[in-house]
Amino acid sequence: MTALHAITTANLGALPGVRHGFFTRRGGVSGGLYDGLNCGFGSDDDATAVAENRRRIEADMQAHHGPLTVHQVHGTTVAAVAGPWPEDGPPRADALVTATPGLAIGVLAADCTPVLLADPAAGVVAAAHAGWKGALAGVTDAALAAMADLGAEAGRVHAAVGPCIAQASYEVGAELRDRFLEHDAENAAFFAAGARAAHFQFDLEGYVAARLHAAGVGSLECVHRDTYAEDGLFYSYRRATHRGEGDYGRGLSAIMLAP
Repeated sequence: MTALHAITTANLGALPGVRHGFFTRRGGVSGGLYDGLNCGFGSDDDATAVAENRRRIEADMQAHHGPLTVHQVHGTTVAAVAGPWPEDGPPRADALVTATPGLAIGVLAADCTPVLLADPAAGVVAAAHAGWKGALAGVTDAALAAMADLGAEAGRVHAAVGPCIAQASYEVGAELRDRFLEHDAENAAFFAAGARAAHFQFDLEGYVAARLHAAGVGSLECVHRDTYAEDGLFYSYRRATHRGEGDYGRGLSAIMLAP
């Protein structure tokens, strides 16, 4: 059996009592388009395979429960989590926060940006899913606010920005760029000229990192990995679309307080 492969950051990895991982697609049981560690029940993959992939992550993190994820909707709602979901399932949200040791929380992504956060002094961790819509709307700010509700302070928070579609792979139209400029003219810095007229290359990772810096996090690390270009490691919605594939897998990034 192929071992799981997770990318970690030095800033989160150095924290006592915090476990985390941006899991790649290696080490899972899914086949076909989903080959590897597909953790998305929203895909058309076999649900038994997805459940086994998640179970492997739970075992790898030595979690008591989880990894719990939410029904992601590209918004800014944060779910505060203290235990397993009720029978009616997970809420619609794009971030999770917990102060419960042994409970792994996570987000799914296939080009969007996963963000993991921890304030070990307060005993609070969070995970956020930041596509361009959620990033612009402030999902990372919302996650930090939810952490503060549980006693965290932004200046003590260590944040990690995980694998996502890189600027070189992310061509967008002028209408998307205009939305960012309407929010703040300085956002022009995150757009480079594209190969086609009226198209631009968007630096999603850079934008998410800038929002975290502006929020005053104590430390920040980006993994600088391109989900679109590295098909052996990551799932990618845009790559699957360009190849005319009918569906795509979802990678999972998770964090927890050690029990």
